[in-house]
Amino acid sequence: MVETRRKLAELDPVWARIRAEAEEAIEHEPLLGGVIHSSILHHSSFESAMAYRISLKLGSGEMPEMLLREICDAAYADDGDISVAARADIVAVNDRDPACDRFIQPLLFFKGFQAIQAYRVANWLWRQDRRDMARFFQMRVSEVFGVDVHPAARIGKGIMIDHAHSIVIGETATVGDNVSMLHSVTLGGTGKEEEDRHPKIGDGVLIGAGAKVLGNIRVGNCSRVAAGSVVLQEVPPCKTVAGVPAKIVGEAGCDQPSVSMDQLLGIKGSD
Repeated sequence: MVETRRKLAELDPVWARIRAEAEEAIEHEPLLGGVIHSSILHHSSFESAMAYRISLKLGSGEMPEMLLREICDAAYADDGDISVAARADIVAVNDRDPACDRFIQPLLFFKGFQAIQAYRVANWLWRQDRRDMARFFQMRVSEVFGVDVHPAARIGKGIMIDHAHSIVIGETATVGDNVSMLHSVTLGGTGKEEEDRHPKIGDGVLIGAGAKVLGNIRVGNCSRVAAGSVVLQEVPPCKTVAGVPAKIVGEAGCDQPSVSMDQLLGIKGSD
């Protein structure tokens, strides 16, 4: 982890691009100069900027920003994988969201990106056995962003959550790398089971708006879940499922559905 942080410090194209975009943004909109300086240009690293943004958003009368900032700083200092994942996430959003044309947009404005970064700190707290503080982060993320991710869930890197309103991810859920999901997605349970009870989403999966994936089932790598579907059974790799309950309706249509973001069933990208 120390070596990872050293390499990022030596060559950090993501942070360099964010700073350059910040300078340009101030030229175009001087009234945002204070926000951009405090959120980006005042900081010497991407990690510092992320810690500031998370603490600023989640701070409240119950827990001041300064204490949250210390927690975030400790998480980034201890686990270099959090930093790597955050960079992969910001690149994923820029690549897949047609509304995003600059790296500074997720950092400053997109609650899906911000919520996932706050979750990553909460997950670090959970793994440090600081579970009440992790739950506090979960509560504030839900209140502020409308995104409820249990801190014990395991989420990979390169995640894009578009719009992000009403996202729910349960305690024993896992989400692979390079996954894209839209608003109102639920990765939930089917009852009161207390053991492993939530979905396992493979790499490269695309989950459409309003889809519900329920129970300890696996959605295979590079599959598509159509908008509004209710998935109750395993989904093989590279398939498209749709309906209530969801059934296989064709192939995924491409090698990386989460990157292509093609959701037009039966029109293109699927049989």
